[in-house]
Amino acid sequence: MARTPSNMIRLGTVMPEFELPDVRTGILFRSADISPATVVCVSFICNHCPYVKHILEGFLEMTKKFDPDLVQFVCISSNDAIAYPEDSPEQMKRLAAEKNFQFPYLYDESQEVARIFQAACTPDFFLFDKSGKLAYRGQMDDSRPGNNIPVSGDDLSAAIEALSEGKDVSAIQKPSIGCNIKWKVE
Repeated sequence: MARTPSNMIRLGTVMPEFELPDVRTGILFRSADISPATVVCVSFICNHCPYVKHILEGFLEMTKKFDPDLVQFVCISSNDAIAYPEDSPEQMKRLAAEKNFQFPYLYDESQEVARIFQAACTPDFFLFDKSGKLAYRGQMDDSRPGNNIPVSGDDLSAAIEALSEGKDVSAIQKPSIGCNIKWKVE
């Protein structure tokens, strides 16, 4: 397993606009359609990554804690599906149905969205406040495969709660660690 950290881009960065197909529905999801009164959590994940598999159940439980009218979760897979067939749109759709995803699971075939977000690994989390500015980026929590720390979602959850309550997010933010995004070879 490669251990790639997230890039920890500058806080205050405006959320890039994007438009990608939701594998659950086949409908294009547009960031411009997200309610402006909503906190937005954009997560770069994939199906095959052991780091994502490790936190997935905890992440799904965490997403259920928040009112969908106040917090919009969006997951994106940007991996090269030719080299990693488990990350294909068909397999993404299967996983979303199996795990009952209640949020868009988007396929970034061109990898352009991952590049504009500067996503580096899976999982990689970007949390934007109601004005569309980056307020948190990095890890979900300290748990990693094999480190015997339970998945809690504490870091990401605390940041979402703070933004939902109109409070400042802690300045202590740790990079996520995961598999690198599987970039296409050109």
